[in-house]
Amino acid sequence: MRKSCLTAVVTVLLMSLLALSSVYGQKESLASKPEVAAAIAVFDAWVQQTVTDREQPGLSVGLVYDQDLIWAKGYGYADLSKKAPATPATAYRIASLTKLFTATAILQLRDAGQLQLDDPVAKYAPWFQLNDSYGDGPVITIRHLLTHTSGIPRELKGLYWDDMKFPDHEAFMRLVRESEAILPRETEFKYSNVAYALLGDIVSNVSGETYAEYVAAHILKPLGMMGTEVMPRKDMSTLATGYKFRKPDQPREIEPFLDLNALSSAGNMASTVEDLAKFLSLQFREGPAGGAQILKGSTLSEMHRIHWLDTNWQSGRGLGWGLSRIDDRARIEHSGYVNGHTTFISACPAEKFGVIILANANDGKPWTYAEQAWSIVAPAIVKATAVPEAPTVADESLKKYTGKYVWSDGSLSEVMLLNGELAIVDPQSDNPWTDRARLKPVTDGVFKLENGWQKGELIRFEADSLGEINRMVWPGYAAQKL
Repeated sequence: MRKSCLTAVVTVLLMSLLALSSVYGQKESLASKPEVAAAIAVFDAWVQQTVTDREQPGLSVGLVYDQDLIWAKGYGYADLSKKAPATPATAYRIASLTKLFTATAILQLRDAGQLQLDDPVAKYAPWFQLNDSYGDGPVITIRHLLTHTSGIPRELKGLYWDDMKFPDHEAFMRLVRESEAILPRETEFKYSNVAYALLGDIVSNVSGETYAEYVAAHILKPLGMMGTEVMPRKDMSTLATGYKFRKPDQPREIEPFLDLNALSSAGNMASTVEDLAKFLSLQFREGPAGGAQILKGSTLSEMHRIHWLDTNWQSGRGLGWGLSRIDDRARIEHSGYVNGHTTFISACPAEKFGVIILANANDGKPWTYAEQAWSIVAPAIVKATAVPEAPTVADESLKKYTGKYVWSDGSLSEVMLLNGELAIVDPQSDNPWTDRARLKPVTDGVFKLENGWQKGELIRFEADSLGEINRMVWPGYAAQKL
């Protein structure tokens, strides 16, 4: 009986999945593939039950593949008293996900030649100074702020997270000057809201626009993120009500609305799953900047690279993004928390898959839902989007290059046709298969090295007067054919 009920539930969920794909304009060709549809159905059932078990007010979930929001759904309520359902269009305070937009703004200005990442912070915020007992360390730079390696405090003096009275710009500058460096630069990762508030000040000073104006004009508008606000209002019609931690046998209490004021660039924004999917899809694009491509592909890759490696060698910081390596998968991610809202965004650029989780409760624990998406759905997406390898057929003209070659020091290499491609093998290597140098044809007799110490460089094969190959020439040295 239990098995038949479960089968019926999964069948209903699969039908719902197809309907949702149509409603939200998602790619039916991917979301409806049997292995993907089945994985999403199981994930959906788990999320629904977990939201119920945890008595969470509301949750919105989005799964992104490349340029598409392939599946999205809301659970519970955006407002408990009004019984307003949470949907993919529900806005949440995205909290520290705001830092990703601040980092994006800084990189746009860098690409425009208006600043450099290794410039001192004081160059663009002349008022900036800090009581610093680590005077022998490097000057605090924009890069330090981006990677949370500046050593400056996480917060300023005061109880603004309790009384909701966040400092204005004048008070912010004064409080920063009264603060002290906590750690020497470039010694440890130390998360800092103050650092990203400083970056917002730099965006404003360099661009000549307020931080909110800049982000709206240069990031949100080009990406089509029309449901997102940098400085959300309490009466924002789509904004979910934020709730405090659950107390046993008591109704959820509402968290008061807050405005981070001078710290806005560290965590003030409100956005939706549908809008954040557009920002996540940007991370998977390449090519030059222009239009919706608000950053060129090489800059996006730069933001996704390790700029600070943690001592565990499994995590670190990019530019704005947190980086981790989990189950042999390199992921970019960021979490967020402001009173009443918890958020999490995570993606694997190599697989072009990402997860967005937004919750309207202090105990939303969005990362736990994301991990289930990575565990259940991501493998199905990888399988469904894998490109079948075409059978390799060796080009018979390449055979003339094969054979043994001797170097000037007497060592040998053998050029072989392996799986349809030309490769150079060192028969004395401890692992000749892994160490083989693969060759990609460029022109007749000229090849590019596809891997190894001299990856990307060109080698050429030379022939004698009879047209027989007699020498292989690398940059700096050559080998004679035996």
